[in-house]
Parts: sequence; structure tokens; C-alpha cells
Amino acid sequence: MNIALVLSGGTGTRLGGDIPKQYIRVKGRMLIAYCLDMFAAHKRVDGIWIVAAASRQDEIIKECGICGIRDDAILGFSLPGKTRQLSILNGLKDIDRYIKSMGGGTEEDPVVIIHDAARPNLTSAYLDRCLDAMEGFDGLMPALPMKDTVYYSTDGKKVGRLLDRSCIYAGQAPELYRLGPYLEANERLLPDEIQKINGSTEPAVLAGLKITMIPGDENNYKITTKDDLERFSVSL
Repeated sequence: MNIALVLSGGTGTRLGGDIPKQYIRVKGRMLIAYCLDMFAAHKRVDGIWIVAAASRQDEIIKECGICGIRDDAILGFSLPGKTRQLSILNGLKDIDRYIKSMGGGTEEDPVVIIHDAARPNLTSAYLDRCLDAMEGFDGLMPALPMKDTVYYSTDGKKVGRLLDRSCIYAGQAPELYRLGPYLEANERLLPDEIQKINGSTEPAVLAGLKITMIPGDENNYKITTKDDLERFSVSL
């Protein structure tokens, strides 16, 4: 079983306006609808779970109807946590409860596909690559090699040392994990250490899980700035 966990709980409005970026409309669709549509249509995705504020959940369901995204693709919602990783943990717990309530848990550990609502360019073909590469691993992270020269500085004013960019990668999404081991890895960090987590793969690495990296997709960028939004809009 493969379940997409879409993170849509962010409240940032760096793009301007008064709504979070994932709910901005681009060519008539909310930004979140682009990844939801892809997941709903993918033959290897059994359902979608969304982390979103309670005030946005009905809005998302309505948007799915407007965009022709099938109703039964959305399995449920979780509320955001204080941090991104706590939002993920909320989703993991609720997915685990859902699967157990449906009589699951006897087959191979389900895979959770963690993706940002503000990354609208994930393709079906790339998701297939991720799912195929999960074979034999507890988790997977797409990553891009660092192109620029990278320096280390403790204060942002003086250069401490040059880092070997051949060993440095920028993490992307989606990140895939086997539900049981990854849920346990996150729960081990409660209540305090989990709040220090900066990347989704960190709990898995700390727990000693077997994680693989695959080459990322340059086009699978996150909408963060107005330039990103314009780039995406022009590409449609």
C-alpha cells in the first residue's frame, strides 16, 4: 500500500497577499490541486492524506470537486503541528490508525510518500522512479548535487572553510518511508528532540534506518518566491 501524505499546513505568505501560497490560484486551480491531481490519478497510489488547518479542509475538498479529482482519493486529514516534522508525525499517526481500522497491518509495511503542497511539478513518471527505488530500503530521498562553491561560516560574515561540494546535496520531495519504522523513529524523538529536526530524513538517519538517495528532478522545485510562481505559471 502506498499513501501520499501532502503537507499543506504552512501559513507563510512570503509571496504577498493574505493567503498561504498553496491556496493561491494558478490558471484557475489552487496550487495544491496540481499535486493532488497527479496522486489521485496514479495507479500505484492507494490514497491521499492531507495535513491542513481545519478551516481549509472543506475548501480543499471543494477544490477537488471543481478540478475533477475523484472523491475517494482523499482518505482523510490531519491538523498541522507546531513544526513541519510535528505535522508529519500527526499525519503518520492518523494514517497508521486508518490502516489498522481498515484491517491492515498484515501485508508488507505501507509506504508513505511525503510531499509538499507547494511543489506542483511532481510527475507520475518520477514518482514511479521513487517507488521502484524503494525496493530493499526503509526510505528514499531525492537529492540534487550542489553546483556552486560552498563555504562554511558560523556568523555569515567570515568564511570558516570551504566545503567539498561533491559530498553535499540538496534534498527534494517526495520523500518515501516505510510507515512502521519511520513512525517509530519519529516517536523516539518526542517530546523535545523532534522540535529540532530540520529535514524529514533526519529522524530516519538518527534511528539507523536504511535510506537511499536518487537523483532529484530540477523541475520539481518548491514555490517559494514570486519568481517561482511566475516560472510555474508560464510553464502551464
